[in-house]
Amino acid sequence: MIHSIHGVEILGEMPPHYEEILTEDAIVFIRDLHRMFNKQRKQLLQKRKDLQEEINQGKKLNFLDNKAAIRDIDWVVSPIPADLQDRRTEITGPVDRRMIINALNSGAKVFMADFEDANTPSWQNLLDGQINLRDAIRKQIDFTADNGKHYALKEFVAVLKVRPRGWHMEEHHVFIDGTPISASIFDFGLYFFHNAWELVKRGSGPYFYLPKLENHQEAQLWNDIFLAAQEAIEMPKATIKATVLIETITAAFEMNEILYVLREHIAGLNAGRWDYIFSCIKKFHKFSNCVLPDRSQVTMSVPFMRAYAKLLVKTCHKRKAHAIGGMSAYIPSRKDESINKLAFEKVNADKELEASTGFDGTWVAHPDLVPVALQPFNKVLRENPHQKHVLLENEIITAEELTNFNIPDACITEAGIRMNIQVGILYIESWLRGIGAAAIHNLMEDAATAEISRAQLWQWLHHRAKTYYGVTIDISLYKFFLADEIQKIKDMVGEDNYFNGRFFDAINLFDKLVTQKKFDLFLTTEAYSTLIATEEVEI
Repeated sequence: MIHSIHGVEILGEMPPHYEEILTEDAIVFIRDLHRMFNKQRKQLLQKRKDLQEEINQGKKLNFLDNKAAIRDIDWVVSPIPADLQDRRTEITGPVDRRMIINALNSGAKVFMADFEDANTPSWQNLLDGQINLRDAIRKQIDFTADNGKHYALKEFVAVLKVRPRGWHMEEHHVFIDGTPISASIFDFGLYFFHNAWELVKRGSGPYFYLPKLENHQEAQLWNDIFLAAQEAIEMPKATIKATVLIETITAAFEMNEILYVLREHIAGLNAGRWDYIFSCIKKFHKFSNCVLPDRSQVTMSVPFMRAYAKLLVKTCHKRKAHAIGGMSAYIPSRKDESINKLAFEKVNADKELEASTGFDGTWVAHPDLVPVALQPFNKVLRENPHQKHVLLENEIITAEELTNFNIPDACITEAGIRMNIQVGILYIESWLRGIGAAAIHNLMEDAATAEISRAQLWQWLHHRAKTYYGVTIDISLYKFFLADEIQKIKDMVGEDNYFNGRFFDAINLFDKLVTQKKFDLFLTTEAYSTLIATEEVEI
């Protein structure tokens, strides 16, 4: 029995098909990785807290003085595999069976299967997701919907990359030596153990996206894990290739260093825009001069986001790595062509900006947007797989540019306040029901966008920010809007869905995150506690 493996306790339910993933060998593999690296993971998380306290006391972020040599000398990353050369449009989404099929069939060059921001980490979602990916790699996946529609893979599909959860998350269904296993190691380890050699045999490889890294030391930890994992299954080092999401303001100052420590295993960097905006709010939440306007006004064309994007392209291309643009969250409407026209225009403009900046590819959240996003990149790239010749050598990006959050002519509006309340509640409720990527008002909301909604409200409230019309955002105004938006939500979803859903939990959690004096680092850690408490756990 797998429950008898030394040091391992599995609390999640174990129907027979889950034992195809949680085999004894696989459990020993992830157990040993956890034992080797969990202490270092916890030390790095403590360093995050220490730095946050220093920032709260006035510390300025800057490029690392003691790593200047890495930035100044000539070096490039290891060769990138043939199937990761052309990444002009990538699609992302959760690991449910139908989504995997649709994404792989979408015409995108790469599909990032997401165990993180687009996935509620229920035990069922995690284990079913691992099974779905195993079946997809072996071309053994299909799906029949309730309406009888059948889904199956086409002959030619996107290249698969997988995003495990971030270092801050733990998996409370599996305990190692009395403590919960690192969620990152759990997600990465099971996928790698079962599929790495199969992927190589099929002409690809074990490819990953790495989320929410805050510095090069956290990237070094991933590199150490890659080396240990490859050695454990007698796979040559540098077989794993990863793309790092630069989605924290601190990581933006260490792009060169992140590429350097992962240089054998790196394929590129990605401009994870939504988490990046959230990170800017989070790191400087104490300071009134860092208050951002409505989320819709914080686009990639505003000064601090342009600086971040240019620095990413410049850094990647100097080191011969891919620079991948950010997510377009728009999703098409099946009913309103006017919505589609506006969405397509905005997506096209966004992708034209990325392509002209020098990015080698970009992200979308819906299959219908793949051809829209492809057009600007096809126009620039033509038959070339990337544009690493765009070096931006004349662009000098300073620390001041990265941390100056002033946006000319931007403001906070009543509509922006109300939208943050409504979207935040609707998303958390969806997350608690097990749906981590939710279509809300023709946008694909995930944990990153929900983080902005609740973080902005906290920021506006605690700094008594003013709206465009000079109205102070205080607790009484927030509570008035909250009650109004709750009623709108009830009218929108219907009373049965409202009372039978998870809205009470979602509202309570959202309200706590927004109004409490302390700024919580991640809403998903709070939400995960609620999720675990409501799951039936086999003790």
